[in-house]
Amino acid sequence: MTRLVKIGKIKIGRKNPITLIAGPCVIESEKSALSHASRIKKIAAKTGFPFIFKSSYDKANRSSIRSYRGPGLAKGLAILEKVKKHLGVPVLSDVHSPHEAEEAKPILDVIQIPAFLSRQTDLILAAAKTKRPVSVKKGQFLSPWDIKNVIKKIEHAGNRNIIITERGTSFGYNMLVSDFRSIVIMKEFGYPVCFDASHSVQLPGGQGSKSGGMSEFITPLASCACVVGADAIFVEVHEDPKSALSDGPNMLKLSDLEKFLNTIKRLESVR
Repeated sequence: MTRLVKIGKIKIGRKNPITLIAGPCVIESEKSALSHASRIKKIAAKTGFPFIFKSSYDKANRSSIRSYRGPGLAKGLAILEKVKKHLGVPVLSDVHSPHEAEEAKPILDVIQIPAFLSRQTDLILAAAKTKRPVSVKKGQFLSPWDIKNVIKKIEHAGNRNIIITERGTSFGYNMLVSDFRSIVIMKEFGYPVCFDASHSVQLPGGQGSKSGGMSEFITPLASCACVVGADAIFVEVHEDPKSALSDGPNMLKLSDLEKFLNTIKRLESVR
């Protein structure tokens, strides 16, 4: 049986409602983070989804040296703390080093390991030792069964609050595909599985100095993930994706979120 992971009052796994993990790709400003979190919270409550706010304080793997990365560790964590305190929602963000994991521990409710770092043992162990729930994004270069080794690293550190996130698999150059067997396979390892509907439609480096994306496929792919048993859906949301400072082409427009969630809710009710 899949282990139950608790994040505050939210329960992920088993037969609990699908959890929504959402927010802008990167923290653009305090005002933006608070505004997006507040509006997403209202939509999630209206459509019946538990909600965790996600936004990155640093996008450390941008395509270009000129790309916006975020406000940085200290300022970004301070903004996420305000979101958490003022809106009463759990917060999730990526960490990139053992030092960051320790610094983020007092603020983040969920510590996420980015896909490109999903085999970095020291980082994984440091995140696990915080005793916070750890979300691991399966690297696009890994098979679903490879994630079992990552799970064992976290368990070795005494942490069994684990969420595995599927985010597509590399398919040639600048292309990702989603193999929905992976959700079924990874759930057999005993932990909840999240589907990243935004990065699964990304075209890595597809625009030369930045990544492209096909946001029109967010809803179809998330629907498939729901049907095969995903315990959570992660989607990056922005009020104006065309002006977003990171990952605009693979983000869902905020005005489309309610329709998206209603689609997922209908599928959830019959699976």
